[in-house]
Amino acid sequence: MRSFIACVVGSLMMLFPAYAEEVLVDVASPRGVSQKFLLIKPDTPVAAVVLFAGGKGTLKLSKGLFGGVSITWGKKNFLVRTRDKFAAHDLMVALVDAPSDYLDKKGMLGGFRSSDDHVEDIDAVIAKLREIADVPVWLVGTSRGTESVATIAIASQQKPEGLVLTSSMTASDTKGDSVLDKALSEIRIPTLITHHEEDGCAKTRPEGVALIRDGLINAPAVELKMFSGGAEQSNPCKGMSKHGYLGIEDLVVDAIVAFIKAN
Repeated sequence: MRSFIACVVGSLMMLFPAYAEEVLVDVASPRGVSQKFLLIKPDTPVAAVVLFAGGKGTLKLSKGLFGGVSITWGKKNFLVRTRDKFAAHDLMVALVDAPSDYLDKKGMLGGFRSSDDHVEDIDAVIAKLREIADVPVWLVGTSRGTESVATIAIASQQKPEGLVLTSSMTASDTKGDSVLDKALSEIRIPTLITHHEEDGCAKTRPEGVALIRDGLINAPAVELKMFSGGAEQSNPCKGMSKHGYLGIEDLVVDAIVAFIKAN
């Protein structure tokens, strides 16, 4: 019986090889909460990327049944489903969850992404990553995740080395702030902005991203890269759409990796 179970487990791990590479890390934030993230560490990472999914951000990470990490929510989000593509470019990946006190139905919506508490939690993640590998740390956010990374880039005491904004929030509502609401002149790290020319989400309209670029007057390097093509299989604000770069994921990830390695 034991040999049969071992055989089944081995077969499942062959079907899902990424599980062997993904580890659940739980750090204690100085404000007394748990901040979990999924870690993928290549043998010789050249940089680290902290990935922030959009929406409410409550991935509800846990240890997988057969090892690795289980993701309860957000599997179709652009950065969640492409995390292995970043790791394939020798980038250490940290896919962050909402902190333990924001794992309810609302998650990080309604202002938490712009809070000092959020910055404090992610600073603990950045510090942990620098313990794991002595490499530059970049923040990468998509959709509502751009509210997070813009906030952290401005206020972080850990001072990440770079910033990537994908499908940026260009309008505010009760769920959170626009990137344009941020003090963009205080961002002093290389910044890449990617967006789809036909992004149909009302809060991430393509017309606003040039204003983000123009506001980054003190960033040492700024690039705005627009994409076209792809497909639409969900509503225009969800991940399986042009907003989430469906069908052109490799092009977008390659552009992000190229900018990180160039800066």
